[in-house]
Amino acid sequence: MQEQLGFDFGAMPKKLVKVTPAKLATWADCPRRFRMAYLDRPTPPRGGAWAHNTLGAVVHNALKALFDLPADRRTPDQAVALLHRQWKDDGFRDADQAATYRDRAEGWLRDYVGDLDTSIEPVGIERWVSAPTSRIVAEGRVDRIDLRDGELVIVDYKTGRHALTTDDARGSLALALYALAARRTLRKPCHRVELHHLPTRSVAVWEHTDESLARHVTRAEESADDIGLATDTLKAGGDPEILFPPRTGNQCTWCDFRRSCPEGQQAAPTLDPWALLAP
Repeated sequence: MQEQLGFDFGAMPKKLVKVTPAKLATWADCPRRFRMAYLDRPTPPRGGAWAHNTLGAVVHNALKALFDLPADRRTPDQAVALLHRQWKDDGFRDADQAATYRDRAEGWLRDYVGDLDTSIEPVGIERWVSAPTSRIVAEGRVDRIDLRDGELVIVDYKTGRHALTTDDARGSLALALYALAARRTLRKPCHRVELHHLPTRSVAVWEHTDESLARHVTRAEESADDIGLATDTLKAGGDPEILFPPRTGNQCTWCDFRRSCPEGQQAAPTLDPWALLAP
């Protein structure tokens, strides 16, 4: 049959593996968590909401909704109104604590939007982008993509408790893959990536070269190869505990699958859902 069809199946290229920054980060943090999140069916029960994740999500959603409005309506007051519309109390200790952090987020948005040139029209808001390499398809959803002087700029909003640095932007695999995928999807050059940290009103910037992007791609491809080998071996009947071992550490504290992982429970203490909020 192979000879009749003219195919050399031994020489056929391998199927490209689709990866997102979230999948790669999960694999790097803990192979067992990767298996539980992406392979196990049914998926093991997840833990409840974390307040810091709720806070970040509502701020992201408010900024997305803001840029969906006409430019003349993108005001600090409108951003705050959208925050209230998006707000949830999930993970907070009580209504008083939620109100305190809602007020704090209001201040972040007022300052951020007040400093921003809201007349700009981003070419992407929560835009899904994708690009193949020789071994993977890198894809993901970008918070915002600007077009400045003919080049795309990747903008990632951050609301965590710590300020970010140039090294954070330079070393971010996610931002590098977003830049690669954005330029393929939107057919424009893209080298600049930015981390916008709203609590400190700071922006960490890195200008990638083609060489630095290629190094990130190599990292992603190597991880994808490891994921693919472990996944294929599991499907062939391999031992999941050997192929996807737990990688324990402080991250076990906030793992969604902590209740299903005895090693993680022993490695790190249980925290309240609001414990990772900035003081």
